[in-house]
Amino acid sequence: MDKISIMDVRIDNKTMDEVLNIVEDKLSKNEQYIIFTPNTEIIMMCQDDEEFLNYINSSDVNIPDGIGLLHASKIRKLPLKEKVAGYDLSMNLLEMANKKKLKLYVLGGKPGVADTAMKNVSKKYPNINISGCHHGYFKGAHLGQGGSAEELKIIEEINKQEPDILFIGFGAKKQEQWIGYNKDKINAKIIIGNGGTLDGLAGNVKRAPEIFINLGLEWLYRLLKEPKRISRQIVLPIFMIKILFGNKNIVKEIK
Repeated sequence: MDKISIMDVRIDNKTMDEVLNIVEDKLSKNEQYIIFTPNTEIIMMCQDDEEFLNYINSSDVNIPDGIGLLHASKIRKLPLKEKVAGYDLSMNLLEMANKKKLKLYVLGGKPGVADTAMKNVSKKYPNINISGCHHGYFKGAHLGQGGSAEELKIIEEINKQEPDILFIGFGAKKQEQWIGYNKDKINAKIIIGNGGTLDGLAGNVKRAPEIFINLGLEWLYRLLKEPKRISRQIVLPIFMIKILFGNKNIVKEIK
């Protein structure tokens, strides 16, 4: 089983190692490869947003970023191999970039976040060629202003550097929308929409302790740290109710 659909969102049934092997192959062939990281929240967002659904399903791979997706696939007897967290994949891409001395460009976050993140990356991964970074506060497709002079200038800068890996961190929908709108203009090989990864690399957000991650309770840790997230995470029980009591096609194999 190569892929399944969960509420019409394509989820590729790949392990972390399988994704990394594909990345290596794409790098060696100088081919573009777009990675999105749907989780339970994103799937629920797509239920009321057909545009977002279309963007999510336009990637080359949608990794199963969240324990909720694994539970859903098991309940519906189409079990995914393993959770592939977007943050963990991003860290593995940095390890690969360091080992192979690859070029990295990052785009997103508040002003100063990307700069701080890349200073930290340089210390930990000295062999990475950080070819540039830019904050996400500019007129562009992620704000419904695709093709602006600001955006075109940033794309020109990215293309001049020809990065092997491009991190796009605007948050859910905005990053997928920006990538979907601009992918054919971008001269970069591996493009990943990885949300709050830049905040994590900058030290602004701490990852949940290992025990929370292993128990599948990373969402609870984040909620305890940021109670205002309750308005977003209220969709989690709704997701599970739909999985338990929805029709047979709510989770299905894609052949």
